[in-house]
Amino acid sequence: MGHTADTSLAVAPAMQIVLIMKFVQLAVALGLSLSAAAAEKPNILFIFADDWGWGDLGCHGHPYVKTPNIDRLAREGTDFHRFTVASGVCSPSRTAVMTGHFPARYNIDGHFAWVPSNARRNMPDWLDPGAPLLPRFLQEAGYATAHYGKWHLANNMIPDSPLPGAYGYDAYGAFNCAGEQMPVHEDSGHAVAFIEKAAAAERPFFVNLWLHEPHTPFHTVPKYEWRFRHLENEADRIYASVLSHADDRVGQVLDVLDRLGIADNTLVIFSSDNGPARAPGPTKLELMYDTATGAGWGIGAAKGVTGGRRGYKAALFEGGIGVPFIARWPGRIAAGKVDKRSLISAVDLLPTFCEVAGAELPDSYVPDGVDIVEVLRGKEMPSRGKPLFWKSSARWPAPRTRPDHWVSYAVVHKDRKLVSNRDGSHLELYDIAADPYEKRDLKGSEPEVVSALQGLLEEWKATLPARPSGNVFSSERKQERQPGNP
Repeated sequence: MGHTADTSLAVAPAMQIVLIMKFVQLAVALGLSLSAAAAEKPNILFIFADDWGWGDLGCHGHPYVKTPNIDRLAREGTDFHRFTVASGVCSPSRTAVMTGHFPARYNIDGHFAWVPSNARRNMPDWLDPGAPLLPRFLQEAGYATAHYGKWHLANNMIPDSPLPGAYGYDAYGAFNCAGEQMPVHEDSGHAVAFIEKAAAAERPFFVNLWLHEPHTPFHTVPKYEWRFRHLENEADRIYASVLSHADDRVGQVLDVLDRLGIADNTLVIFSSDNGPARAPGPTKLELMYDTATGAGWGIGAAKGVTGGRRGYKAALFEGGIGVPFIARWPGRIAAGKVDKRSLISAVDLLPTFCEVAGAELPDSYVPDGVDIVEVLRGKEMPSRGKPLFWKSSARWPAPRTRPDHWVSYAVVHKDRKLVSNRDGSHLELYDIAADPYEKRDLKGSEPEVVSALQGLLEEWKATLPARPSGNVFSSERKQERQPGNP
């Protein structure tokens, strides 16, 4: 027994060495595996147009607008027909993307304008840089982050508003913000250069390409007007030309993904901040001037279409909030598929992008949206467990020339949508799944549903702040900074 014991003691160090060597080999292998996994983090390119109607795409059947590059995304990805943004206008819609929250939580119910207008509407002067922010979450997860194009989470007429870099972007070029205004047509060139730099550094990237088109003023270029010279109506030529120009710039960015061999590892999404702008009646075609983007054609050239959806920009009916949403991620998102059932929202983008990127959300952060990675990959979501809410400022009764622009509040739960004027004296109820064009009001036949959705809406309204708070006021406000002033 003594000999056996002596022998076991003698071989123990050798066994320990073998085990240590195997452990080191395993650790090295795991380290390499983790490094490779980090290197394979998917890139994210989010293309967000401005006032692009659901029907303003070749792949959605537009009779004369040509969008071959965006159509390519639909051909190589999935086209979701039931995506909605969180507002019928720009700034609150973009707030939802940035924060994953309904914009009313920040008192952002309309577009950011000059300071007196913001104060009069009980709005801040910019989105709080201290809010939970998508680019910052991705930046903290190791992503190179950039923003090119429209900003409008402040305004160029508020010179002391924070620049986009304060929100978690490593690089930016923008307009509708403080500081120098980037020319609107330079967005794709900057995006291409940033992508090339990030790829050379082997860093995953998140790029916002927020297009100006087709917002007024319409900045036309002769090359693109020439493409549509066969159209007799000048407004049609103008509108088609600016969309074609934007589509070509989308193509430039898609081409660099192909050239660098990173298209398969890049999630690309195309969408719009709200439905198309339309003049309320016949409007003369005239030039206008915008302090951020310069001179161009005015609202008389707006020819956007909603694909039959009710209302248009600034409405909370589907024509104002139901916009294109096309997602491409080769090998992960089905190619050539159309999803007409999944009800998804702009507030879903932050949790989804963070899940895709492996970015950790703070324990204190509660998104209003849900992670839709599995929906992007093909699992349909015909109804939502989590309600969606909207808040706007609308006149009641509706103006005669804008009959669908009276809704101040809306809620969607399951497959029902309740819309309400400001004081709740007028309500309408729709089966948003069976009746996406909102033609049949069900409030008379489903009073119990109306009551339940009213209850949800009132509960949500009770959670909203009475006035803006935080570092969100320009120095131009003298008294708004003082406690107790709205």
